[in-house]
Amino acid sequence: MKCNQLLEGFEYTCLQGDLSVPVTAVVNDSRKLEEGCMFICVKGASFDGHTFAKEAAQKGASVLLVEEPVEVPENVTVVQVKSTRYAMALVSAAWFGHPAKEMTTIAVTGTKGKTTTTYMIHDLLEKAGHKVGVIGTIEVRIGEEHIPVNNTTPESYDIHSYFRRMADAGCDVVVMEASSQGFKLDRTAGIEFDYGLFTNLSPDHIGPNEHENFEEYLSCKAMLFDQCKKGFANLDDEHFAEITKHAKCTIQTFGLDENSDLKASEIRLTRATDFLGVDFELSGTVNGSVSCGIPGTFNVHNALGAISIVSDMGMELSDINEVLKNFKAKGRVQIIPTGYEYTLIVDYAHNAVALESILNTLRAYQPNRLISLFGCGGNRSRLRRFEMGEVSGKLADLTVITSDNPRFEEPQAIIDDILTGIQKTEGKYISIIDRREAISYVMHHAKPGDIVVLAGKGHETYQEIQGKKYHMSEEEIVQDVLDGKY
Repeated sequence: MKCNQLLEGFEYTCLQGDLSVPVTAVVNDSRKLEEGCMFICVKGASFDGHTFAKEAAQKGASVLLVEEPVEVPENVTVVQVKSTRYAMALVSAAWFGHPAKEMTTIAVTGTKGKTTTTYMIHDLLEKAGHKVGVIGTIEVRIGEEHIPVNNTTPESYDIHSYFRRMADAGCDVVVMEASSQGFKLDRTAGIEFDYGLFTNLSPDHIGPNEHENFEEYLSCKAMLFDQCKKGFANLDDEHFAEITKHAKCTIQTFGLDENSDLKASEIRLTRATDFLGVDFELSGTVNGSVSCGIPGTFNVHNALGAISIVSDMGMELSDINEVLKNFKAKGRVQIIPTGYEYTLIVDYAHNAVALESILNTLRAYQPNRLISLFGCGGNRSRLRRFEMGEVSGKLADLTVITSDNPRFEEPQAIIDDILTGIQKTEGKYISIIDRREAISYVMHHAKPGDIVVLAGKGHETYQEIQGKKYHMSEEEIVQDVLDGKY
């Protein structure tokens, strides 16, 4: 493909060279340089691709895409743009032949509920006969292939690479989680989504290398409705008006509010030993009863969002119900059967808002005791630790404080911060540094009727310690305890 074919759709200035030069590859990682490639000089949090410009030229790059002039031989084409991140998204789409245009594209954003809602939509549309690709926090899914990921929303090049593979594999729909960082860093730039879905918003991802403040976080989330054809939004969320006020698409609403286009009412909680669910009535764009196999009002909102989209795509309520009553999302209020008379749940709640939500949700099921096990990540805001400790102390009957991903901090120092929060309350607690031992403790001490939630890790199958990721799956640990290994 020629350079000028890759530059369509955005403004640029050719500083030197020939725009008709052939390009053999699109690269933004200096370790992947090859003869004839276009090297995109991206400025990151800890590196600047412009410093590799000379190396790229020496290794045969035919084109450099830059934000500022660089000194390289005259035979290398240099193209200047305002933002190489933005340009990389459009170049990547062109490089892979604009695969997003070959599928129905659905993007889900929000602080909580993205993963659950994404998989609801996936399962529902698969039931309706579609072949659906997924890009999200847990994985990229292409048919039966499951690919681990590092970011909720991958780099733009990777997104279009996955889109191409999905389209080639016969996928006619792709549903993806769209993170605030994904919008901020232009990873989804240039994609016009067929559907955009907003779940909810609360303070999160605010700090170094994330968002400067809540206002920036909100504005990044709101970018979804700048680049989709049809939007769906949670009318009950307190930030609904701010999120949607600059929307460039039509917005349909869902929620418990009387004015919702799709409204849920008469919410009823259902419980058995290894089952927590919620039933509710629908009115508005869809009418009838729904039975959902995951608990809580917040999952009513997730289900409403998913139903809004799939019903707009023509799915009938009878088929929707068949999927939702048996729906499970890995690491999201995921019940793990133990064979005992208590309920054990794994959930990704890793901040105070999410922990408060899950504990309040589970309290509504009237457990004998509500037991909360969690830790906090290292090299992250200490405020999160104080807040989570206080929340668990107020809402749980027993809190077991343990490790999460300590990263480069000492686990005990993190626990001490959590203790600062929980000691403001009258809640009962113990601390066990080793997470395996902590899980073993709660399982051996759980009583009939208890609900135990292992919070923070969710779908993750590792623990990050001193720069290394060690395998650790809570599902496997639970099974080991049941097998008598702990």
